[in-house]
Amino acid sequence: MTTAVAFEKISRHFGTVKAVDAVDLDIREGEFFAMLGPSGSGKTTCLRLIAGFERPTAGRLSIFGERAEDVPPYRRNVNTVFQDYALFPHLNVTDNVAYGLMVKGVAKAERRRAADEALELVKLPGYGARRPGQLSGGQRQRVALARALVNRPKVLLLDEPLGALDLKLRENMQEELKALQKSLGITFVFVTHDQGEALSMADRIAVFDHGKVMQVGTPEEIYKTPNSRFVADFVGSSNVLPPDFVLRHAGEKRWASLRPEAVRLVEQGPGSIAATVISSAYLGGTTRLGLDVEGQRINAVLPAGEPFPAEGKPVHIGFARDDLHLMDEGG
Repeated sequence: MTTAVAFEKISRHFGTVKAVDAVDLDIREGEFFAMLGPSGSGKTTCLRLIAGFERPTAGRLSIFGERAEDVPPYRRNVNTVFQDYALFPHLNVTDNVAYGLMVKGVAKAERRRAADEALELVKLPGYGARRPGQLSGGQRQRVALARALVNRPKVLLLDEPLGALDLKLRENMQEELKALQKSLGITFVFVTHDQGEALSMADRIAVFDHGKVMQVGTPEEIYKTPNSRFVADFVGSSNVLPPDFVLRHAGEKRWASLRPEAVRLVEQGPGSIAATVISSAYLGGTTRLGLDVEGQRINAVLPAGEPFPAEGKPVHIGFARDDLHLMDEGG
């Protein structure tokens, strides 16, 4: 499979700060690739390195096999959709979408036709005469997307483009972005700090922390088999269990990850573990319980409608050995 973007020991330092630290990464042609991590983890700097807005301090960056470290942004076959959309308020929607083509010297009739096609792609036909101030947040996001797509980039970079949208609209746009990427077949590189977004949209995910890539894998691999305590805790809020606890209940002295949905309330008996309910939270489709288990907090998720014990009540829990994922201590 063709590699769209390759990082080889790429670093980007700002003085003594290592924003990106010796990152190796291959992004495949035609995939929806997410860079996931907390603020300051290096994911946005990596996106800016691909776009050409930053130059690496060290390492090799290739885009479709060609060295890109010294290639200016306007000569890279990539486009970026920013979180704040960056639309020109004095231009109408058509002129905003067609702006990049105008800069390239494309004839007016051709760039208007291309802008109309791009607006069709993002489900905004007939909006060309409006100004950005007349649009909702979701519509402005679609215009920014159309402006990037009109240039027919081989790689589309998305810098937390859904961050300013409300929950329902954000969920709708997640589905639409994924469907659009599949229909176009171009490489999407999506930066987010939202684990749910990354898990629901991406073909593969790179999890970042302190300028390093902690793990790369499919959403299922990242969620079910995290390789470190950081990944387990950050992606899906797993129960990260210390080696002594794991030794008592699974026979191996190693760190382990146990997803909340794998924890069950059971009757007292062989293999059950005593616990005390310390909190409960109704989340609509589920109820989340916080449990004190031998001084260790463990979260459990129960299906909606299932009765749950009151805070302070003693209970017993159980889990399948296969649901306990053993990890290396690092991270």
